[in-house]
Amino acid sequence: MEYTTLARTGLKVSKMGLGCGGPSRIGKNTGKSESESISIIRQALDAGINFIDTAESYRTEKIVGKAIQGHNRASVVLSTKKTMGVKLNARKIRKSLDASLNNLGTDYIDIYSFHAVSPEDYEFIASNMLPVFLEARDQGKIRFIGITEAFHSDTGHIMLQRALQDDCWDVMMVGFNILNQSARDRVLTKAMEKNIGILVMYAVRRALSNPARLRAAIHALIAEGKVNPAEIDMSEPLRFLMHDGGAITIVDAAYRFCCYEPGTHVILSGTGEPVHLQANIDSFSRQSLPRDDMNRLMQIFQKVDSLSGD
Repeated sequence: MEYTTLARTGLKVSKMGLGCGGPSRIGKNTGKSESESISIIRQALDAGINFIDTAESYRTEKIVGKAIQGHNRASVVLSTKKTMGVKLNARKIRKSLDASLNNLGTDYIDIYSFHAVSPEDYEFIASNMLPVFLEARDQGKIRFIGITEAFHSDTGHIMLQRALQDDCWDVMMVGFNILNQSARDRVLTKAMEKNIGILVMYAVRRALSNPARLRAAIHALIAEGKVNPAEIDMSEPLRFLMHDGGAITIVDAAYRFCCYEPGTHVILSGTGEPVHLQANIDSFSRQSLPRDDMNRLMQIFQKVDSLSGD
């Protein structure tokens, strides 16, 4: 497992992070037992993954807490998030933070983030709710402060572009993948200048793991004028990535594409299947995609900012 420094936080983190939400919720959405989900987390830890991301809304914090029992707390980087909700206030944040600490079985959280902040909610969060996070940091309950975008609806990163104008964020979670690379110029470049840690979500979702879904997404992008049909094989749009010296699968290509992108630190990957987890770990052990393949992907999808890849 490769490690990097999470920008200004100074935290040593694995390039692959275990996401405990998403379509799988470490197996909870696919019928796995609690013990099976705990086993997935421990398999990841044993493989050298030290970054675990969860959230209040995922309802997996307690599972993470049980899975890390017996591990050296200082060796695990825990990230969790406060759900945005109606009439959010300081009391609700303090209550949620204490609940997360209890669920995780720890007295501090490494990265505590505002979760899925919409562009219209940013000013309220930054002006009125951020002081509560700062207070918790001063109390030692959290170490670093983050913010995540609502990528499913904010595919052009409007909120994060606004957030980058402020100097209060240690970490940002951004949607970035083969199909929508718009964060490269809109978020990553500025984040590097400001030494902000970047967590990548949506590296692989349904459009990059389901061939029919991928073809439908490509058709939609062509209809929008975002992809030139002359540059792509509609029957197997990303088949060119699989060759000697290239990717093993599209999913393998997707993780490697994100892993070596300048400005990214942790690429989140979620699953409830041991075999799937190992396959993803293997992808992170491989080198970057060949430069010609990277250039072709950047050329094909350079205009896309309208889909998440789900």
